[in-house]
Amino acid sequence: MGTTAQLNGLPEDADLRRADSLAREIFSDVANKWALLIIEALGEGTLRFSELRNEVEGISHKMLTQNLRMLERNGLVDRKVHPTVPPRVEYTLTAPGRALRAAVDVICDWTQQHLGHIESARDRFDS
Repeated sequence: MGTTAQLNGLPEDADLRRADSLAREIFSDVANKWALLIIEALGEGTLRFSELRNEVEGISHKMLTQNLRMLERNGLVDRKVHPTVPPRVEYTLTAPGRALRAAVDVICDWTQQHLGHIESARDRFDS
């Protein structure tokens, strides 16, 4: 038996398959244009729905709602409803959400660092 922690007494390979499946599911959820832009916007602090909509240029009400629900479901965003009339709803990144933002920032930095090479490669390929 290997050293991988086992879940519910399942064999080690079942644990690895479950972890891989979960990782793919989460990545599929958060690796979309809108989710990444929302995470970036919330990286600066707590925002209300209308503020988020203004920050994420081009997003529809429906897409913002769907992506916020998905991010909340995955534990990346906290949603707080204040008992006012009308209700005031605020969104904040959780610790895992902030860690994901840091990872996205690394990818953005990598893109900026290698942009010239990427553009040259595309030009060569396309010609």
